Amino acid sequence: MAKKQSEGYLSAKESRRISKANRKITAQLEKRRGRKNVPESEYLTQMRDPQNAVEFDNLHTYFFTDAGTVKSVDGVSFEVPIGKTVGVVGESGCGKSVTSLSLMQLLQRPQGQIVEGAIRLNMGDKAYDVAKMPTERMQALRGNYVSMIFQEPMTSLNPVFRIGAQIDEVIQLHDEEGRSKAAIQARTIQLLQMVGIANSEGVYGMYPHELSGGMRQRVMIAMALACSPRVIIADEPTTALDVTIQAQILDLLRHLKDQIHSSIMLITHDLGVIAEMADYVVVMYAGRVVEKGTAQEIFENPAHPYTIGLMASKPVVGKKVDKLYSIPGKVPNPIDMPNYCYFKDRCEMCVNGCEGAYPPEVSLSPTHTVSCYRYESRKEESENEQ
Repeated sequence: MAKKQSEGYLSAKESRRISKANRKITAQLEKRRGRKNVPESEYLTQMRDPQNAVEFDNLHTYFFTDAGTVKSVDGVSFEVPIGKTVGVVGESGCGKSVTSLSLMQLLQRPQGQIVEGAIRLNMGDKAYDVAKMPTERMQALRGNYVSMIFQEPMTSLNPVFRIGAQIDEVIQLHDEEGRSKAAIQARTIQLLQMVGIANSEGVYGMYPHELSGGMRQRVMIAMALACSPRVIIADEPTTALDVTIQAQILDLLRHLKDQIHSSIMLITHDLGVIAEMADYVVVMYAGRVVEKGTAQEIFENPAHPYTIGLMASKPVVGKKVDKLYSIPGKVPNPIDMPNYCYFKDRCEMCVNGCEGAYPPEVSLSPTHTVSCYRYESRKEESENEQ
């Protein structure tokens, strides 16, 4: 661990030492990732449950910075079942987007690297471990099997190309049928109609700045659906939109998911969106999953103090309060995480065991798990029963 000066700054010597060590680590990881003609057997794997589209298993994604190693995703495990929507919720910086970018292999490299764990992707007749796949093989998976709707459409669309040209390019890159230019244009216009754009032929020839926020978000959804992917990652798709457009986009996503029988990994801060859309909920805090279960279990019986705090902080229709609840304290420094429960310093429900190591996962039901010492007695009971 880097020694910090009393003012909280690293010395230049210490920063150079960290930087040199990091370059050595990332160079090795990059060399492995950049190999050509890697045999399929290296990243071929087996799904733990064939009914899952994606399985994250003990995923560790770190960023090797000059100030130290940021453990952005630190042992995350959850599943995305086929045809279901899994909502990933948590405050900014908890690792939601980095988890999804790890699946897409779109991390900011060479600093960002998957250092441990597996991401099993169900291809139908076989399964791939995305964490072990070389970069050249990912091109065939992005768009065809896994697609992402990014958070801010204006920064995701190229301002100097027309809408039609940008969607055409996606189809040309991933479509192995080798369609003609006219067939690709027809497919793009069909996609624009599918996402509820009435003047699809007119929008085909427009630039991104000529469209409203909701229209741009629909274009991003059309682009993500161009090749009918098995898994759609929606990274806060409604954050920049007003409430009425938000409802339309969510209805659209739900309808399209059923239409092409895809799974959705929905990343959001909005518990209302999660309640409306998700079949399963994963609650993340400081790079770890603190609670997961069905949407009904999480909303009716939140178990982790952090989940309880999130539920208490949302406004309720018909309930008048002077001030909304806010969770006290702040998130620990990701470069220097504590060796006990990451939420302990902010928790208002601590029990005797909380001063120990990070709490293990406890099953409250076959689908509901929580990492908290408040439920340690239940774990002991279930072990005694077995």
